[in-house]
Amino acid sequence: MKQIISDFPHAVTVTEHLWITLRDGTRLAVRMWLPDSASSTPVPAILEYIPYRKRDGTRTRDEPMHGYFSGHGYAVLRVDMRGSGESDGLLADEYLLQEQEDALEVIDWISRQHWCNGAVGMMGKSWGGFNCLQLAARRPAALKAIITVCSTDDRYNDDIHYKGGCLLNDNLWWGGIMLAYQSRPQDPQLTGGQWREEWQARLDNMPFFPALWMEHPLRDAYWQQGSVCEDWSAIQCPVLAIGGWADAYSNAVFRLMDNLQVPSRAIIGPWAHIYPQDGTPEPAIGFLQEGVSWWDHWLKGADNDAMAGPRVQAWLNDSQPPSSQRPTVRGEWVGFNSGSADNVADRRWYLDRGQLNRVANPDASWYSVCSPQNHGLMGGEWMGAGVLGESPPDQRIDDGQAEIFDGEPLAEPLAFFGFPQFEVLLKSDKPAAMLYVRLSDVSPDGAVNRVTHGWVNLAHLQGQDKNVPLTPGVAVKVKVQLDGIAWRFAAGHRMRVSVATTFWPMIWPMAEQATLTLDLASASLTLPVCANPQAIAGPDPQPATAANTPLTLLSPGRVERSLHYDVLSDSWTSVTEGIGGVFGEGVYLFDDIDTTVDHSLRRQLSVSNQDPLSAHYLLTQTMKIGREGWWTEADIVLEMRSDLTHFIVSGTMKVTFNGEAVADKVWNQRIAR
Repeated sequence: MKQIISDFPHAVTVTEHLWITLRDGTRLAVRMWLPDSASSTPVPAILEYIPYRKRDGTRTRDEPMHGYFSGHGYAVLRVDMRGSGESDGLLADEYLLQEQEDALEVIDWISRQHWCNGAVGMMGKSWGGFNCLQLAARRPAALKAIITVCSTDDRYNDDIHYKGGCLLNDNLWWGGIMLAYQSRPQDPQLTGGQWREEWQARLDNMPFFPALWMEHPLRDAYWQQGSVCEDWSAIQCPVLAIGGWADAYSNAVFRLMDNLQVPSRAIIGPWAHIYPQDGTPEPAIGFLQEGVSWWDHWLKGADNDAMAGPRVQAWLNDSQPPSSQRPTVRGEWVGFNSGSADNVADRRWYLDRGQLNRVANPDASWYSVCSPQNHGLMGGEWMGAGVLGESPPDQRIDDGQAEIFDGEPLAEPLAFFGFPQFEVLLKSDKPAAMLYVRLSDVSPDGAVNRVTHGWVNLAHLQGQDKNVPLTPGVAVKVKVQLDGIAWRFAAGHRMRVSVATTFWPMIWPMAEQATLTLDLASASLTLPVCANPQAIAGPDPQPATAANTPLTLLSPGRVERSLHYDVLSDSWTSVTEGIGGVFGEGVYLFDDIDTTVDHSLRRQLSVSNQDPLSAHYLLTQTMKIGREGWWTEADIVLEMRSDLTHFIVSGTMKVTFNGEAVADKVWNQRIAR
């Protein structure tokens, strides 16, 4: 149960809107929480720098979080990046060098204000977590520490566009959402009479985001920009890294803890892609209390326990029934000293026909794998957002379309922490193919719970910076790193490895249906087994926040999910629809700024089992925002297909102001596979 705090050590004044003017004349819009005492006694500052609109985009999150930090003696600035919210300019892409250059100016400006003592911290989730790491690597003198939440150090391998060298279907989803977000105008109550011209320029010059990212299918300089794994030593300020097992970005936490050369700590909980004071699945934690302790230590010099205890606090998941609706997760908090913990040891299992054994069979035969295109229907969401229905349900349906290998019932519990590794020698009958591997927990009643999974584009075996087609019939050695996890199999449960060649609707299909032939004598799974997990008290279990922003729910929202099978065409259609809110948050009114927000989105993905080129993705959404006399609406339709050589991406966006047309955009692009 979250505790709402109203009595803080510092009284705070909130400034709804102010400008930071950059050297080139661009104005960035700021919302600021400032302790009243800062006028006489300067305080450290905390920056959150994202493109999601401080005014009406992240307001529900900002008020309770930044109000809490400021009440504990910090100036907090929530800055809209160039081209977003009320800020000037155009947002041309994610994580550009310009974004960093602007932030360097912002940090410097903050440090020189009369109310700041010169020390600045930076925090953020997702995009904001990315640029915390990126700015830390730029080493501005005033930046003393960061908190990065649900972010990544590697933009190619662990972001929303490509994974394992394969195109994620969330690329189109996220690109569509960015179009909707960027369709919204500046609020004239804040920016005055030029808002209409600024809005029109933003609409006229808006990039077609999903195609922009698809044009870089290899790990080139585009993705290296902003990937701090390119040079870990560049980061020289303390780092607190936060991740969640139901999120898509937890792999980075392992790497950060293994490679950073500065004071650093990590917390990995059971949550999805949300700040952990609101964490679901539960248990949530007192993240804001943890944050205050971190900031007090590094920005105020307090001698506290911010660096006490194990370096990594991780939620160890226990065996539990599979469910697409999981509000809580079984387990306990355990401690480790690094990402690749020192109290784990690799243990290997070997594949044979239908079996997963501790002893290899050198006489195991070659084994063919060719999955239907709809394998993966039970995959859940790539990135959980804390909405029921996202987690993967019972995997028996997907396992019926994969090749499975089962271990014997475990005589005692088996825990591991880190990245499972799958290795095999295989041949392909096509020049392009993917290998998908899933590790599951099979209970005595036969229910199958996915523990983790991973996949690889086999044309990238010689490096992700190049596409080298396979030679059909020629054996190649393949390694697949599954996503990192902390898991404890119960005694009596079985481990299961499932192998497949497709994973729809999470991954776009390869151009041709491939058959892989695996040399089972070479096939193995290695787990980083933890014989005696160190149980700890864990983070503060009681979330506390400042008061929420005044809000009226005008219409409750919901997220609906369904699968439809066409018997005659042997095709499946997956439909996810957020009604009155992409994540079911509803249609709501911000009472204090008289602004209504209504955002709905529908995803429909279909494929025929025997034809990868039948894959079709249709995304429709509506973004409405405004108040009496000032209403804007964007209706967006995106569509994606492919042929043997190209992806085909198209879209339309119709934008109105008070019912009159403002923009009518059309996109059509063919992008080489």
